[in-house]
Order: sequence, then structure tokens, then C-alpha cells
Amino acid sequence: MIENLPFSALRVFECAARHLSFKLAAEELHVTPAAISQQIKTLEHQLGVKLFNRHNRGLSLTEEATMGLAELSSGFESIVNSVHRMRSVSESSSLTVWTAPSFASKWLVPRLHRFSQAYPDIDLNISASRELIDSITTKNSIPAENFRSNNIDIAIRFGKGKYPHCRVDKLFSVSAIPLCSPELLKGEHPLRCPDDLKFHTLLHDDTVYEGRPDWKTWLKAANVKSVDASHGMHFNHANLALTAAIDSQGVVLSMRALASADLAAGRLVVPFDISLPLEYAYYVITLKEFARHKRITAFRDWLISEAVMEDV
Repeated sequence: MIENLPFSALRVFECAARHLSFKLAAEELHVTPAAISQQIKTLEHQLGVKLFNRHNRGLSLTEEATMGLAELSSGFESIVNSVHRMRSVSESSSLTVWTAPSFASKWLVPRLHRFSQAYPDIDLNISASRELIDSITTKNSIPAENFRSNNIDIAIRFGKGKYPHCRVDKLFSVSAIPLCSPELLKGEHPLRCPDDLKFHTLLHDDTVYEGRPDWKTWLKAANVKSVDASHGMHFNHANLALTAAIDSQGVVLSMRALASADLAAGRLVVPFDISLPLEYAYYVITLKEFARHKRITAFRDWLISEAVMEDV
């Protein structure tokens, strides 16, 4: 009977059917692929129908599954919409912001005190996630349900700006520049021109995302042929690469926006101002139906005003 069907299993089916992948469903629901598979088997047993055709290279929906998917997806969307609307009213004094860890720590957090001073009645919840960077797996999209299921009011994302069902405001464009400690501007081999990089260690930010700047492209743009772009230290997080640069361990290629606080404090300098414009940019994203809420509008306008004040 329908009342005995487990809600969680129906949710798992909807997610797996949408992705046609147990692995991607597991990532979205933060469980293991084995747990997804078990829930599907349980649901198939209770319904008495087969829901997926298993193939060597993936899954396909059975006719029975296809017939029920659209209304089931619509039902879940209605549920999360209702919960989000109730939350938006009951928690009108709070604002949840979702952004990438490097952007949060290096650009956003150092400025938040100014927002709190201007809007003391709005409580901020900052949530950092690497999902907020366009990559091959995310396919440049933020499903609207991610906002609702994670109770997110605003997202700040590095990408191409194509996010369906959302209001999208460009925060700022970015360029890649070399950065180093002031200590590397003196000593036996001071950094005076790009060719001097051959005497120093290249620091690589290997965070996986589309549009990531790399030393090979920058060196080519600077017409430097005496430096091997593959050598140096490699890091899987921008913060680690920037910290190594602050500690005089080498020269990092990064975005001015991520180093603005360190540049202002004198911990980092730009040894030669040869920038590499990037195709991607930072965007402020909100669900269209909530884009005009006062607290959301206040934070969005504040973000844009902060960006305008700074040359990034």
C-alpha cells in the first residue's frame, strides 16, 4: 500500500532516476552507492516492479519508472519549496551564504564585519563548499533544489554564470597574476622580470575546476621560455599555495581577489604586473522567487558595492 512506502526510498529513486547514476545520487544525498542500490532494491520489492535496467555503461529507466518519475519529482519539488518558504518567513533575521572555501576565507570573511555593522539585525551563516566552483562534474549548473534542500539564501560561485531558475549578478571578473613574498624581491636572485622565475620555485594551485589559471599558459603569455612550467610545489587548495608564497617558498599564480587581504597587509606583492584574463568570473546567485527579499537584497547589494571598491 502507498502509505507503507518508505519516503527515503522514493527520494533515492527520484535522485538516481534524475542522474541515471547511483554514484551521482550517492554524492548528492551524501551516502554510499551501496546504500542507494539497497534502497532501490527495497523499493522495487515493495512496488513489485523493476525500476532500472542495469547496463555495462550505466542505467536506463523502465517503462514503469518513466511513467511515475515526472509527478514524483514535482511532488518532491513542492515539498522542498514549501519548507523553504516556511523557513524564509520564520527565520527572516538570518541569512545563509554558500561559497567556495578559498573565496570565503580570503575575500569574504575579512569584509563581513562591515556588513554586520551596517545590518546588525541580520545573522549570517557562512557555509563553504568546493561544489561552488564550476567543474566537469557540476556541468556549470546549480540545481534550484540545492538551494532549498540546503536552506541556502545566496551562493557566490566561480564559473560562467549560467544557472537556470536563478537570478545571477556578476560580482567581478578576474585575472591570474604572479604573487610572492616581498623577500623574493631581494637577495641573490631578486625577482625583477619574468625570466627571473627560473631561480625560484613555482607554486601550483591544483584545485580541480574549470577555468583554473596555470603557469604554462601564463608563461606563454609573458613570452618566457626559460622556465619549466611543470616543476615546483603542487597543492590541492588555493589557501595552501598562497600560504607557501607568504612563507617565501616560491611564487604562486593566483587571482588578485583571493590575495587582496595579503596584498593590503604587505604579506604578498606582485613582482611583475603581467595578468592573464580568465574566461570565468565570480557570480552572486539567488533563487528567482526569493531574489527580492530585503535581507537577500541587502547582502547582494553590499557584496557588489564591496567588489566595486576594489580593483580585482
